[in-house]
Amino acid sequence: MFIKANQLSCLFLTMAVITCSLFVGSSFSFDSHPLNTSRFSEQYRLVEVSHGFDIPWAMVQLPNQDILVSERRGELRVIRQGQLLKQPISGLPTIDNNGQGGLLDLALDPDFVNNSWLYFTYADGSGPGRGSNTALMRAKLNIATMSLSNQTRLYKGKVNASKGQHYGSRIAFDQKGYVYFSIGDRGSRDENPQNLNKDGGKIYRLHKDGKIPADNPFLNDKGEKSAVFSYGHRNPQGLAFDSSTGVLWSHEHGPKGGDEINVITAGKNYGWPVVSYGVNYSGTSFTELTEKQGMENPVLYWLPSIAPSAMVYVTSDKYPKLKGKFLLGSMKFGYIVAVSINGKTVDQQYKLFNNLGRVRSLMQGIDGFIYVGLDGGGIKKILPINS
Repeated sequence: MFIKANQLSCLFLTMAVITCSLFVGSSFSFDSHPLNTSRFSEQYRLVEVSHGFDIPWAMVQLPNQDILVSERRGELRVIRQGQLLKQPISGLPTIDNNGQGGLLDLALDPDFVNNSWLYFTYADGSGPGRGSNTALMRAKLNIATMSLSNQTRLYKGKVNASKGQHYGSRIAFDQKGYVYFSIGDRGSRDENPQNLNKDGGKIYRLHKDGKIPADNPFLNDKGEKSAVFSYGHRNPQGLAFDSSTGVLWSHEHGPKGGDEINVITAGKNYGWPVVSYGVNYSGTSFTELTEKQGMENPVLYWLPSIAPSAMVYVTSDKYPKLKGKFLLGSMKFGYIVAVSINGKTVDQQYKLFNNLGRVRSLMQGIDGFIYVGLDGGGIKKILPINS
């Protein structure tokens, strides 16, 4: 087959246009929604709050404006007026610091000012079998004595596993008095996520005291896990409510490609590992399906993976242009993603900052500021550039 010179020139030009269109304005050419890299460029800056952290997995801010930080290795630390206190909070349970496991998410009871309940997830090695699984605990926090008391384990995934990956785990409260939390598939993708008789690869819902809600979707006598709210997840490490609508959103890690954001609905199956936009880390395929009847499609997916972490819904008036958007971190590429939504759909994703390092945690504090936790990089606060 012979191609004339002018045809060849057109071919090269077409290829160039396609290539440019893939990469201009978006560093992720195959994402379901192009990444806008220009809208928020140079509109915000980061100021240091405190350093001295290894893996600051989660943060919460107390009514007295102290900031609690969970170090994944198993310490609960306190930042007070910009200073990291030497003394950690005492009273934590025994924590299995194993691979991706350790002390994970933190959340204050919505009525914390009156009841002092602190909720947290962690790798719990108690019970039969080697290894550990994700557990949810609540305890009374006394910040004056730097201690926890009245510790009650509300839920623990069965069975223990010695694999060090995919513990999850994030916590969220709705406006009806329920607590939600996630457990990853614990590295057993073909056993746990699609099996309602096994923990792992699930998002759970409980009353705040650990009791099972009477309207949970799998509350029956079939041996199904009655605390389960949704299933078919891989490793959900983002969980947050849109407070304006009451809709629960989550993001989770895919394998090589296929990280995704989902709108979480009671009883729904989110497909892992039957459907996925990702492949094995070796590059081989484990499924040919990206959608299937009876399984929920993601509202946004990333190719390649960005390794998403944390998730907050911005309500603060300190950030008018970010208000009403979700923020999440990218551990792989070192920036923050702002996601604009419309009801239960994603309109656009935007990039904030460059070269931050591994963005591990995000928090909107009671002071209205947004805080960023970086692996090995301390805690920082986002400010508008003109403030």
